[in-house]
Amino acid sequence: MFTKILYTFLIGGGICLIGQLLIDLTKLTPARILVGVVSLGVLLGALGLYEPLFDFCGAGVSVPLLGFGGNIAKGVREAVDEQGALGILTGPFTAAAAGCSAALIFGYLAALIFRGGRKTA
Repeated sequence: MFTKILYTFLIGGGICLIGQLLIDLTKLTPARILVGVVSLGVLLGALGLYEPLFDFCGAGVSVPLLGFGGNIAKGVREAVDEQGALGILTGPFTAAAAGCSAALIFGYLAALIFRGGRKTA
């Protein structure tokens, strides 16, 4: 149990460290880094490497946005198996619908509860 927690911390922390280094040492915007991490998750999922990595360290790879990309790749794979080529278009939406819906709903609720003001420079 302790080793699983340790691997989760080290792998997840390593991913976040790489992201922070990209922010600090390059001119990449956070949005581009985010897209890169999600795309890496899709690539790992498409190559069949995401699931073994997830089994090895769990939340260490699922929390820092690799999980979203891995989930999209898994959804495409399953939809293609069931629907053929049409699954390429429908799979990502089916797989990511719950996460996107939760983000929108909770983001809206947070905006209602915590009213932000204008920032002055």
